[in-house]
Amino acid sequence: MIEIERKFLVKSIAFKDEAFKSTRITQGFLSTDKKRTVRVRLKGDLGFLTIKGASKNNGLSRFEWEKEIDKTEAESLLKLCKKGVIEKIRYEIKVNDHTFEVDEFFGNNEGLIVAEVELNTETEAFVKPHWLGEEVTGDNKYYNSQLSKKPFKSWD
Repeated sequence: MIEIERKFLVKSIAFKDEAFKSTRITQGFLSTDKKRTVRVRLKGDLGFLTIKGASKNNGLSRFEWEKEIDKTEAESLLKLCKKGVIEKIRYEIKVNDHTFEVDEFFGNNEGLIVAEVELNTETEAFVKPHWLGEEVTGDNKYYNSQLSKKPFKSWD
């Protein structure tokens, strides 16, 4: 139940040519407290309820619990979420032994593209694809919960 991931900006849309899957995601937040985030997500035709704990100081790992829920339940819960629903397409790209999830955001976060890779340990090595840019692991402004409150288009 501990999620370990690294997060990067994406410097080229070349990743789209390498994607084996893409899924539209709509997500909202019932809580964006720093110690616990509660997210409702529609991922294609599937619904999910996710609770995440506070990140460690380095931003690499945190508690995560996720449960699949009925699509209609997720749609109902999204109506209860705080202002700032996130819309994005998630692309999945296999790079050697890892799968990168690349999120292309829309709406108030349009123009932002972020890649994440989940790891088994904080020190696990992985191959960085050519389209991967600056690492932003641990930079709170790139967390979806923060993007819902202060969208990319509002940054200076």
